Amino acid sequence: MKPKKGSSSITKTVDARGLACPQPVVLTKKALQGADKVVTIVDNAAARENVSRLAKKEGCKVEIEEKSEGTFLQLTKTRAKQTTPPTSPTTGPTVVVMSADNMGRGSEELGRLLVRTFLHTLNEVEPRPDKMIFFNSGVKLTAEGSPVLEDLQALKDSGIKLLVCGTCLEYYELKNKVAVGEISNMYTIAETLLTAGRTVTI
Repeated sequence: MKPKKGSSSITKTVDARGLACPQPVVLTKKALQGADKVVTIVDNAAARENVSRLAKKEGCKVEIEEKSEGTFLQLTKTRAKQTTPPTSPTTGPTVVVMSADNMGRGSEELGRLLVRTFLHTLNEVEPRPDKMIFFNSGVKLTAEGSPVLEDLQALKDSGIKLLVCGTCLEYYELKNKVAVGEISNMYTIAETLLTAGRTVTI
């Protein structure tokens, strides 16, 4: 039987080399809207991981091939996209945003003591947040040598998702020193904030 007219698969290529977060994810997502298969080319590990996570969320099989000219990720649709039911301010997840490595205004020394106490206390109180976002100097809390790594690891082990801004890590030259959490991108961070039922910014 001959294939029906217009039933042939469509493949698109996205060259995301040299593009800053979250462009590789944004362009790949847009390409998937009109194609059965997308080949995205990236040139760094963070982009590779972010596009791979997008593939899983969009119901795609992903095959990764390392070449001299870059990393080629082939995304092939295998099932319907996972849809998340709309959330309301009373039913959405609670997200804690760590925008600095200290807490409050005034003494930085006191602020660092307060943030350590706050993160330790999160392991003891109920209810706990569903997700935590670290950006700007807040990413320092997740890096090697941070005094709160033990508390953050305990929060992660309890099921709380820790998202760490990749652009911020690059700015502070900490990209290779993350000790806990998932290096994320602004697309995922924005999506997390917009679907949150409640956000608490520190």
